[in-house]
Amino acid sequence: MAAKPETDWNSGLSDRFEDASTCCYGFWCCPCLACTVSGRFGENRCLPLCDMLSPTITASCGIPLCVPPAVLSLRVAIRHRYHIKGSLCNDIAVSCFCLWCSWCQMHRELKHRKKEPNVIVVQNQPVVQMQPAVMMVPQAVYVTQPGVTVMSR
Repeated sequence: MAAKPETDWNSGLSDRFEDASTCCYGFWCCPCLACTVSGRFGENRCLPLCDMLSPTITASCGIPLCVPPAVLSLRVAIRHRYHIKGSLCNDIAVSCFCLWCSWCQMHRELKHRKKEPNVIVVQNQPVVQMQPAVMMVPQAVYVTQPGVTVMSR
């Protein structure tokens, strides 16, 4: 099976004004936008909370955290599912330095992909109907009293 050709993102990273609703949504409530993107992609809506809480938790343990895990993992997953050109290094850079622009771009991409119809190819398969096997059981003969025979059916 041939691999699907890779395409570009539907919109650029800084195309904030291409979709005014995404831009306004992301500007007024960035965490809400991130949770919406996560849910639309089929992941847990609370996944973006990792980006907000993990730096605090890891810093309290003395572990520095540079890359927000939720935006990075979701960005890579979207790129792979829809065969979008890019690299892990690019995804890391975007996730670190353009966090909210990345969420907006992923939101626009998912809105664009939702508009495209899904094509399902169904092949006709022959239908085979089978009858259940019937087992023939010999009739049992019971003797209850001498001289009396009872037959069961």
